[in-house]
Amino acid sequence: MSGTKPDILWAPHQVDRFVVCDSELSLYHVESAVNSELKAGSLRLSEDSAATLLSINSDTPYMKCVAWYLNYDPECLLAVGQANGRVVLTSLGQDHNSKFKDLIGKEFVPKHARQCNTLAWNPLDSNWLAAGLDKHRADFSVLIWDICSKYTPDIVPMEKVRLSAGEAETTLLVTKPLYELGQNDACLSLCWLPRDQKLLLAGMHRNLAIFDLRNTSQKMFVNTKAVQGVTVDPYFHDRVASFYEGQVAIWDLRKFEKPVLTLTEQPKPLTKVAWCPTRTGLLATLTRDSNIIRLYDMQHTPTPIGDETEPTIIERSVQPCDNYIASFAWHPTSQNRMIVVTSNRTMSDFTVFERISLAWSPITSLMWACGRHLYECAEEESDNSLEKDIATKMRLRALSRYGLDTEQVWRNHILAGNEDPQLKSLWYTLHFMKQYTEDMDQKSPGNKGSLVYAGIKSIVKSSLGMVESSRHNWSGLDKQTDIQTLNEERILALQLCGWIKKGTDVDVGPFLNSLVQEGEWERAAAVALFNLDIRRAIQILNEGASSEKGDLNLNVVAMALSGYTDEKNSLWREMCSTLRLQLNNPYLCVMFAFLTSEAGSYDGVLYENKVAVRDRVAFACKFLGDAQLNRYIEKLTNEMKEAGNLEGILLTGLTKDGVDLMESYVDRTGDVQTASYCMLQGSPLDVLKDERVQYWIENYRNLLDAWRFWHKRAEFDIHRSKLDPSSKPLAQVFVSCNFCGKSISYSCSSVPHQGRGFSQYGVSGSPTKSKVTSCPGCRKPLPRCALCLINMGTPVSSCPGGSKSDEKVDLSKDKKLAQFNNWFTWCHNCRHGGHAGHMLSWFRDHAECPVSACTCKCMQLDTTGNLVPAETVQP
Repeated sequence: MSGTKPDILWAPHQVDRFVVCDSELSLYHVESAVNSELKAGSLRLSEDSAATLLSINSDTPYMKCVAWYLNYDPECLLAVGQANGRVVLTSLGQDHNSKFKDLIGKEFVPKHARQCNTLAWNPLDSNWLAAGLDKHRADFSVLIWDICSKYTPDIVPMEKVRLSAGEAETTLLVTKPLYELGQNDACLSLCWLPRDQKLLLAGMHRNLAIFDLRNTSQKMFVNTKAVQGVTVDPYFHDRVASFYEGQVAIWDLRKFEKPVLTLTEQPKPLTKVAWCPTRTGLLATLTRDSNIIRLYDMQHTPTPIGDETEPTIIERSVQPCDNYIASFAWHPTSQNRMIVVTSNRTMSDFTVFERISLAWSPITSLMWACGRHLYECAEEESDNSLEKDIATKMRLRALSRYGLDTEQVWRNHILAGNEDPQLKSLWYTLHFMKQYTEDMDQKSPGNKGSLVYAGIKSIVKSSLGMVESSRHNWSGLDKQTDIQTLNEERILALQLCGWIKKGTDVDVGPFLNSLVQEGEWERAAAVALFNLDIRRAIQILNEGASSEKGDLNLNVVAMALSGYTDEKNSLWREMCSTLRLQLNNPYLCVMFAFLTSEAGSYDGVLYENKVAVRDRVAFACKFLGDAQLNRYIEKLTNEMKEAGNLEGILLTGLTKDGVDLMESYVDRTGDVQTASYCMLQGSPLDVLKDERVQYWIENYRNLLDAWRFWHKRAEFDIHRSKLDPSSKPLAQVFVSCNFCGKSISYSCSSVPHQGRGFSQYGVSGSPTKSKVTSCPGCRKPLPRCALCLINMGTPVSSCPGGSKSDEKVDLSKDKKLAQFNNWFTWCHNCRHGGHAGHMLSWFRDHAECPVSACTCKCMQLDTTGNLVPAETVQP
């Protein structure tokens, strides 16, 4: 404007036009210009838009403020406030509507000349225009004009005058305003309040004032320095922003005593603040000599009790251009779009991009929000070979009750999907440990039961120096081999490996039969060979070759075995030593390694990593001496711990070493589910108190809660309390008397008399349905149910006059230990309540509290009231 920086305005109803106000008015048209050359006279605004100058109006000099007419017709009518206080109606372009043709050039003149600071059109009555002027001791500073007022000499005197000596045209001067407000004061800014046609908010010299035009003699005001740039939030009409120097104040008109929020003070004075018309709670501010626009995103978080809290402010800055910004204007309809103008009238079209908020649900669904759009990331399932995420696996396993089978412990690997050989080895190990611990406790209570859960490493150490070797004959060969004498500890180790059953019998026949039934021909043949039965090994290989799913190449292997010779320099030994490494199956490979190895040197068998750990350990127990066995077990244990291989639990047991191994496994896989169930299976108390074990257990519980598997988490807690009695939590919530403060439930349980049980207070379903309606501590009456008006403690089924709707929720027919239907329940906001069954029945059809004159929305305050356990949803 004249002598000041330019301002810019978007057309209220023409989304492709804007005006730049400086010493003259310039109307521009915005059009798309994507990857195309600009037209002659067009200005580039952004990469995809350009502006074309439509018209210029230089008939209104000394402009101080401009306001665009809010109605559709006429579409290019503007009010211009001048330095002498006059308000002139002008237009951009030709308007052929004769109805409004008389408005163009109309002037509204105050009694005393002084500067016009601000203009505002009434959004409800488009003919009302408010003007704010500087102070004059004998005049008003807020004048409200009716632009359609007619010439009436008795009411509104008008006169025709010439604008200048050279002009031939004349115009009407209106000197009588519709309303006059703010006497002997200055108005720096003003805006109409959208909620009422006759409410006007004005920033006066030392206060913010709300004028009600229905009673102009009174006003509501608050003293403050923040009186500039008052503007109303278009989405929250009670929220107003104003500023003073570098500070922005946010006001709530319902509590107008003080600002509800004061934004961070800026180092330079502010020049403009404006609410975004397309986005809730987004305020833009501009400071002097700056190329940055600061944005304040105000987000309100409702509280369950209804208390009002300060909004959360997210502050950010955007830089639309490199030069200093003189002014900016939000687009009225395009989301987050604004246009800025610099001091040299360079313009830029800019869109403020929303921050992208990511949300990753516990069931691996990924969503993000940007502006008003919500996007969901869908995983392509074109590649079925990709391994499922461990979270997905744990979730499916939890639905199948994985880990909860404490009788047939080995079945848990089937519940896990029977896909992971390590899990299969783990649960078979825990099954054997549980089985032989119970067997030992029956024979000699408190003797060696705990040694079983300590693992083979501890079992082997307990028998050092007690074993001697002896020569045994082969079955099917004229040959003898040194085998260690199987003492009690080594037999226990073989039992944990699964080679032999419990008892004194050391026959591996049942184990071989089970392997044959499962189709593990190669493994069965290798175990038979390790037990010096080459004839049985050849027989098993032939059976495998002749079976439907067998490999015909097993006949060739059986033929090679049948040609075994003990001569060290034979051709058979030389060829088998060379070609055994070419065999694909590791068990076939170790069979020939065993036959071609020297006595006492079985590295080809012991360090074949593809062979199951339990088979290698069982082999070592049969063929290695005490010192060799101890060194081998120690080395293998360290390898298992470093790799996090669950097969190593056979060696470490559920000890500190087992926790170290499980820690490596969890670090590698993230499977806290298996870690929790495994450690609870038979670990001693000191191991269960390990911080790592507690961390896994709590994380798994939190994971079940996040999946909304509340029933599964409850089952896990019950399972945990059975295996670890020390984890059973104490009672944390109880019903206490309002008068004496004592726990009603504890008082009931402490009374030994038969008639004073916990069931009388509506928590268990005693067949007698005894009725006690007073506190056992102070004998004061218990509260009454808001619906049946009977004192709490009376079971629902014994309440007289029960309706059919009550019968639907009456759970007393089921002889359960705790009937939820009879529980005490109340709202934490209004403190009204009653029997749980009655409350559920009431809130099925009502939203408000059942107590008369109470308007509390009890059920709506519960944020989890509409949640459904995820176990009820099909995976």
